[in-house]
Amino acid sequence: MDTIFAEATPPGRGGVSVIRLSGPDSHAVIETLAGFLPEARRSYLRALRDGDDLIDRALVIRFDEGESFTGEQVAEVHVHGAPVIVNRLNVALVSRGVRRAEAGEFTRRAFLNGMMDLAEAEGLADLLSAETEAQRKLAMRATEGELGKQTDVLRTKLIRAGALIEASIDFADEEVPEEVPAEVFHLVRDVRIEIEKMLFSYPATERLRQGYEVAIIGPPNAGKSTLINRIARRELALVSDIAGTTRDIIELHTDLRGLPVTFLDTAGLRDSQDPVEAMGISRATGRAKEADLRIHLSADGWDGVDWNKDDIRVRSKADLVNGEGLAISAETGAGVADLLDLIYDRLKAKASRSGLVGHKRQAESLSRAYTCLDIDPDMAPELMAESIRQAAHALAEMVGRVGAEDFLDEIFSSFCIGK
Repeated sequence: MDTIFAEATPPGRGGVSVIRLSGPDSHAVIETLAGFLPEARRSYLRALRDGDDLIDRALVIRFDEGESFTGEQVAEVHVHGAPVIVNRLNVALVSRGVRRAEAGEFTRRAFLNGMMDLAEAEGLADLLSAETEAQRKLAMRATEGELGKQTDVLRTKLIRAGALIEASIDFADEEVPEEVPAEVFHLVRDVRIEIEKMLFSYPATERLRQGYEVAIIGPPNAGKSTLINRIARRELALVSDIAGTTRDIIELHTDLRGLPVTFLDTAGLRDSQDPVEAMGISRATGRAKEADLRIHLSADGWDGVDWNKDDIRVRSKADLVNGEGLAISAETGAGVADLLDLIYDRLKAKASRSGLVGHKRQAESLSRAYTCLDIDPDMAPELMAESIRQAAHALAEMVGRVGAEDFLDEIFSSFCIGK
């Protein structure tokens, strides 16, 4: 591979900018700018010179092959965070034959060089895009290789099962212990149970990774827009006594005690002859049905839609109207904290069912493995062995041990340049 470079810190003015190089000429190129680099994994304050031009005084760190993030020779240069300095250093690097990195190219090289598996790379992408504490914790588990370790345990069991079947085929004319077939089915059953658990947790994990949606629904003038403004602590939605003011869906992205939540302010649900308002009501109904949780808000006990067991009925305008049940006043803020507590508890219960599998690609590989392991004693040993081999192959695909080429462009294109 050729030598690449990129700014690893966000572009713009700052205290420090980090320029990262990776590839076979990384050390040699930096030595032409900073002089001899005697020791790896330690930082040195060096003058960077392009000929007679002093570019900057910078910290320089060298990483040897096999001991770096990418597995290649790596060098990092920490210069002062002025764009003009970074641009001047970039010119010097390009003039020495170093190529600008593409999005995700450093992580892609780390995967190709065996420094991480594909599930860890996806976890790193999730970590870089994490916005809440719950998403950070989920991504960290992936970057630590937990899914790969669990998968290796399952593959080891399948390899053992396959070996026992092959032995029974190869030595069919000789005495084979009777317990061998029983052990095969025991191993396969154990693997299937674990895969089933992983697939069961997938929807909850995917929702936590992508974030939850909470739809605020109800009739016109129920106080939906006032409530979302109260949660946002700013004037996000237009508030009016005129029915049908809200026609499109207004979104509020927020961090609810570590959980990623998007609140949806929807059009008031009613029969309307206004075609534009009718479109907004139709869109609101569809989006609300897809949401993870719905807040049914009304001042008079309105109940105009089907209910889900997790949904929350809330009486609004508690400062003006008395009644039973959970009540809030979005105008004064009374009861809103209690409502947010309840929303958090409902979503936390959903998040508690999350596991390690949070990507569709991973779930599809698991599903293939699960299907392949649907074997029974009446199957021919050769077919049974092939089914187990295909299941092990599907598990290896999930973490990128084999057949990962089709997914690389899609996965690493989501990374930023410099990672």
